[in-house]
Amino acid sequence: MSTLKMIATIAYIVICIALVIVVLMQEGKTTGLGALGGAADTYWSKNKGRSQEGVLIKITRVLAILFVALSVVLCTSWLD
Repeated sequence: MSTLKMIATIAYIVICIALVIVVLMQEGKTTGLGALGGAADTYWSKNKGRSQEGVLIKITRVLAILFVALSVVLCTSWLD
């Protein structure tokens, strides 16, 4: 196994673990019975982009893009 392929594989494993952790840290998207009384329209739901939840969503997107890109790179490199 070449050095570059080994580094890509290690990065892939680290990204996989980080992606699982970040997804598990996020809150569920269901509002439950709170939506009936208007509780879903709160200050925190309007400003999710600046909250911790918004940061987790952005990190998830970046990790997912890296995951897919490394998957394609590693898959094509295994064909050689």
